[in-house]
Amino acid sequence: MKARLLVVMIAASTSVQAEEFTVDIPTLQAEAKQVITQLASTLMGELKKAKQEGGAPAAIAVCNTKAMPLTHEVSASSGWEIGRTSLKLRNPDNAPDAWEKQVLEQFAKQTQQGANLKTLGFSQVIVDESGRKVFRMMKAIPVGDQCLACHGTNIKPALHDSLQALYPEDQATGYSAGDLRGAFTLKKYL
Repeated sequence: MKARLLVVMIAASTSVQAEEFTVDIPTLQAEAKQVITQLASTLMGELKKAKQEGGAPAAIAVCNTKAMPLTHEVSASSGWEIGRTSLKLRNPDNAPDAWEKQVLEQFAKQTQQGANLKTLGFSQVIVDESGRKVFRMMKAIPVGDQCLACHGTNIKPALHDSLQALYPEDQATGYSAGDLRGAFTLKKYL
């Protein structure tokens, strides 16, 4: 009796493994865009509020103390892993992994060829190092006029000093409006 049960269980597990794996990419992309919008609006709201209350130094403090916790909150509430990364980092904790770096380099090439950063994105289903299927997506972040106080070419000395104190390895300056700042990066295990 035990032998028959074992055979049935093996057959059942084999049939599950043989099922075709399908992914609804447009639905995942739409979900990811909603998560990006949620994070971007939350971060921008906090930055604008801080800047109104205490100027650019207060906005830098928000980036330093609140950006990561807010990002983790959005990740936890959405079921997506979300973050921000760049080829020119301010916070080394946001360093791109190999896949993200490759996509960022492709974004940089596309930017040089005139791509519209407001719509530039990339998504792919991959198998990660543990063998799990994961949907990954990145969406370019263009530099806006409001970003230049802290990321531009003409940063005020006091602000520069604040940035250096909080981010001694800062590489995220020298931008002009419309440049590629980095990207939102998202993952969802399937």
